[in-house]
Amino acid sequence: MEGADAIAFSAALLQRMVPNYQLFCELTEFAEPDTLSKCLDLIWESLCSPKSKINFATQLEKVEEATPDVSDYDSFGVYPALDAAIAMSSAINLIMKVDPHGAVVVSKLSQGSVEAYLLATGEATDEDVKTHPLMQFEIATQQELLDAVTSKAPMTQKVSTLKSIAASEGITNIGLEINA
Repeated sequence: MEGADAIAFSAALLQRMVPNYQLFCELTEFAEPDTLSKCLDLIWESLCSPKSKINFATQLEKVEEATPDVSDYDSFGVYPALDAAIAMSSAINLIMKVDPHGAVVVSKLSQGSVEAYLLATGEATDEDVKTHPLMQFEIATQQELLDAVTSKAPMTQKVSTLKSIAASEGITNIGLEINA
């Protein structure tokens, strides 16, 4: 998977990660809660309208400025927020052709967020984290997104399908309810 498909896959994963960032920002007043969601909207736009002129270097700067430093916070929420911000930077670097493996990075960050959440809450141990229902759901969702993005459908249809899959359960990758 590469090019627009890799970007679309990354965007779908971010769709499930960005609400974690938004919640963190709302609770801590760290940054504008919609910084990452605005950037994600631009990624979706770039996929549906490839001729649109979006300065992703500027977007990357905004994301980097809005990336929390874990040493400044003592709540767990900083970690999924940080993962979302790093994942957004990875997706932008993929778009700008800086890192051809950006989609893999986003995928691993999303799974890592789930693992860290399960371990931090005590819902799972190192031995059983892979079999926990939330991790199983993450893996299944990533596979479903991968299947959708590698279909022969036109990109606008893929984007619609990916957004639908990402929102289907109404939860973030770590199981928090998304307010629609």
